[in-house]
Amino acid sequence: MSKIEVDQVDPQSGTTLTLGTSGDTVSIPSGVTLANAGTATGFASIAWQSSIVTASTITVESGKGYWLDTSSNAITVTLPASPSVGDQIILTDYARNWGTNAITLNLNSEKWQGNATPVPVFDTNGQSVDVVYSGSTKGWIPNTDGATTLETPQTYTADFLVVGGGGGSAMVYGGGGGAGGYRNSFASETSGRGSSSETALTFSPGVTYTVTVGGGGIGAQNYGGSAPGNEGVNGVNSVISGSGITSITSLGGAGGAKNTSNGKTGGCGGGGGSAGNAGSGTAAQGYDGGQGGSGSGGPSGYSGGGGGGAGAVGVTSASTATTGVAGGAGLASAITGSSVTRGGGGGSGSPGSGPPGPGGAGGGGGADDGTANTGGGGGGTNFSVPATTAAHAGGSGVVILSVPDAKYSGTTSGSPTVATGVSGKTVITFNGSGSYTG
Repeated sequence: MSKIEVDQVDPQSGTTLTLGTSGDTVSIPSGVTLANAGTATGFASIAWQSSIVTASTITVESGKGYWLDTSSNAITVTLPASPSVGDQIILTDYARNWGTNAITLNLNSEKWQGNATPVPVFDTNGQSVDVVYSGSTKGWIPNTDGATTLETPQTYTADFLVVGGGGGSAMVYGGGGGAGGYRNSFASETSGRGSSSETALTFSPGVTYTVTVGGGGIGAQNYGGSAPGNEGVNGVNSVISGSGITSITSLGGAGGAKNTSNGKTGGCGGGGGSAGNAGSGTAAQGYDGGQGGSGSGGPSGYSGGGGGGAGAVGVTSASTATTGVAGGAGLASAITGSSVTRGGGGGSGSPGSGPPGPGGAGGGGGADDGTANTGGGGGGTNFSVPATTAAHAGGSGVVILSVPDAKYSGTTSGSPTVATGVSGKTVITFNGSGSYTG
């Protein structure tokens, strides 16, 4: 093997010096140190920039490291337009201020971990973002980005049906319980009180969404006693809540009013007592209850009004009524794959020996409780029931979520019923409180 000993090698012409030809291997023996006082390109190394970046925008280059100081403003970092596989860039929080003023990456038509949107945002003090370009399929992939979180989470829509707990009924001359409020986003179906279908929720992977299923309100506990024992109790709200969404709350249905009182307000209004006006429902949730037989200021002794339903007003009692009147009808939804009616109002009590009014379609109680997990209002009693016998309770509410099969995480609490493959959706039915993690 030949050996050349010189102190310096210069190109014969021009400024480019080439060692070997394509396919050759240039070996650096063990123990040799390569000292670079210029600019090295094509090597797997990072050239740290001496200047501190404080401007609000910067376009970075592959093979370089940057100190980003966001003390005064946020910074948008534009990545290279035509990167090559293996290109590497490091961005570091120079002054530990990214938590106050974040950095946002402009992907420049490339992808980040396989996703084109949303753009990555880094907002944690002391982060260092070390990324390598992997090719057009996955684009830029972080070797480390501080917490190594997915900065481009892919959100998805979740339809919902949320029904509050139904209200309990009053006794004898009293009104029926109103159904729980009814809110729905599925397939353009109607929401309560004749309102349009709502906008579906947007869920994010890894976020936990809390589900509260409201219980039904108890019925009146006595006939001749003082309030609130002689009136129905409002049901409990049902709620979906979590980070990044506006909570969906369906109010509990109103309890039925005693014989001399006006109806109460709730998701659906309670029926007025025999001498009382109807109770009000809530916009986009449920209808009013019915008026009592003699209306406000009239004599008692007639039937109270029916409890309001999600789909109809509670029936108003005639002044000559000797039997109870019906609660308002509920609404049907096919969110579970088959049509089910929920949110019926409770029938009112009877002033004589005749029967209480029938419950509205959708779980409303007649001479019984509202049906569980429909939000149905409780039904009234008749005059022959002993004064020591409690009136009927409202039915508990329900919360149902429908998400794409491919997006269902499988992470729940509270033991909901889960059905997959419902026209490409996974349907999660909460009959009790729990949670779902996106």
